[in-house]
Amino acid sequence: MNILVRKYLYGDIPEDNSGGQPQSKNNGSNDWPLWEVFIRNKQGLDHKHVGSLHAADAQMAIENARDVYTRRMEGISIWVVESKYIHASNPDEADSMYDPANDKIYRHPTFYHLPDGLTHI
Repeated sequence: MNILVRKYLYGDIPEDNSGGQPQSKNNGSNDWPLWEVFIRNKQGLDHKHVGSLHAADAQMAIENARDVYTRRMEGISIWVVESKYIHASNPDEADSMYDPANDKIYRHPTFYHLPDGLTHI
């Protein structure tokens, strides 16, 4: 009686009778999009950027983010955003971008008269 035993590693999908597929160097992770991960902790009201990871889709990104960034149960909410959808302003252009706000005096409460009994604002 001959028994043939083959050992397959996780992710090996044999297409012929020779066994599992050889592993490539990058494991295909470069083909997956990059996702930015934001987590809201138990005490916080806002989500904070905690890192990035590669995943095939949003559901996989959330599950991987949970495993990687909330191992100690510190988060209560996870956001993932594909990196290609994030657009940012250029820090070198900050003066021109925020300059119009200085022209709007109603945004600066310098002309309001406060009652004498009011001590904290």
